Amino acid sequence: MIRILLFEDKHQYVESVRMYFEESDKVFLAASFPDASRAVKEIRKYQPDVVLMDIEMPGISGIEALQKIKEAEPNTRILMQTAFEDNHKIFVSLCAGASGYILKSSGLQALEDSIIDVHNGGGYFSPSIATKVIKLMKPEEQTPEYVKLTQSEHEILECLVEGMSYKMIEAKLGKSYHVIHFHIKNIYKKLHVHSKSEAVIKALKNHII
Repeated sequence: MIRILLFEDKHQYVESVRMYFEESDKVFLAASFPDASRAVKEIRKYQPDVVLMDIEMPGISGIEALQKIKEAEPNTRILMQTAFEDNHKIFVSLCAGASGYILKSSGLQALEDSIIDVHNGGGYFSPSIATKVIKLMKPEEQTPEYVKLTQSEHEILECLVEGMSYKMIEAKLGKSYHVIHFHIKNIYKKLHVHSKSEAVIKALKNHII
């Protein structure tokens, strides 16, 4: 039996997963938690084979938890779950070491299949996510362009790559929302992009960060 831990704050979804795996002869749900603030401690306690991590949760996000887990327990296999497709979150999750990314709408049978794939050393992606991943990870054919950023712009871009929100950047750098917004507009202009996900992808592909 593959032992899993579930970090998910939606009670109805947790119960659906619990009931489904009670009937499974392949996967066993060892425990579930409504937030990931103690994720590293719980993983060390339960020693799961695979961790299911929701992205949007109260307290720290699933991506922040993923980063903390991989830093403390780098061999932990983590499957990210979400209700929405988001290029930025997909890309940051993969860069942080996620073993897969599945949409909740894929269904519980697909969830079980994904857990088995990840446990066996593979990487699982919902079909629509797989298409995005291929596009996101495709190397640039042209020579990377040089982009000159100020120190503040570089610091803020690093925060964006780490998946931080405006409020998190405010807290980390001690800058106001308006100052951060001003710098981000300049970053977009210098990178010739129009969104956070595009800025992150270009920053990584051009080795700016």
